[in-house]
Amino acid sequence: MLGDSLYARLIVNPAAGAGRTAKRWPQIKEFLKKIGVEFEHDLTEAPGHAIELAKTAVGKGYTLIVSVGGDGTINEVVNGIYDTGNLKDVTLGIIGTGTGGDYIRTLGIPRHYQQSCERLLHPDKIVVDLGIVEHTINGEKKRRLFTNFAGLGFDAEVVKATTKKYKSLGSVSSYLMGLLSTLVCYHNREISLKIDGKEEERRVCTIVMSNGKYGGGSMYIAPQADIKDGLFDVVIIGDVSKPDLLASLPRIYRGTHLTHPKVIIKRAREVEIQSKVSIALQADGELLGEAPARFSILPLALTILV
Repeated sequence: MLGDSLYARLIVNPAAGAGRTAKRWPQIKEFLKKIGVEFEHDLTEAPGHAIELAKTAVGKGYTLIVSVGGDGTINEVVNGIYDTGNLKDVTLGIIGTGTGGDYIRTLGIPRHYQQSCERLLHPDKIVVDLGIVEHTINGEKKRRLFTNFAGLGFDAEVVKATTKKYKSLGSVSSYLMGLLSTLVCYHNREISLKIDGKEEERRVCTIVMSNGKYGGGSMYIAPQADIKDGLFDVVIIGDVSKPDLLASLPRIYRGTHLTHPKVIIKRAREVEIQSKVSIALQADGELLGEAPARFSILPLALTILV
């Protein structure tokens, strides 16, 4: 057990927000001390490091672990906590400093660091669902939790382009540049889709399993999603043409795309996707691998300070 004077472990990703977190961290640290938050912290050094740091923090007895970074940092911290088997015993705090900030937008956590820091002192708590994705990478089966959303197809290819080429531009600009560059060469995919046991064949542009409402740098991708209902909002963008997709882009930011004739939304606890050709997979804005993939809900699994 930890003493009363040391109650939080912060896991800080300096690379989040295209490196802006590294510049902002000294201010965050001083502000936390100023308002009386007592904590220790670790800095991540590479992708995946936050998973190990979260495991270590749980092993040391911390029951409040705070992610300082973006959606990808949150994802790693949650996966680390889960891997210890102590998910129900740990509360997650979030100071959002990443590029997109989509998950905290759904949670209602402020983007401004001073406001999110202050909430650590006077917290309300919410218990939310998590997603699990089982997928393949280089022929090897993997399992990963996600907090906000996961997607296959065009969505994941945009993440790939955004991450590798444009992330330094900021949330909306980087995603738009990634989208436009992907649009040039992407082709819709034929997939086998099983939603809660019901099978169908579809040609799709992209398919997204959402817990949260936002994705891709403030796109209002699943306006009706509820992070506590035990269900994914499965958003299927069908065989749309490139001009139609481009013209419909503003509707996705407004959340009015669900009335498009080639957009379908379903709610489900389990989704399985297979494809005869390569189809990329992302979760919480991080590339994971490719189909075949199986998605399932872990209901009311994580407690978050909001």
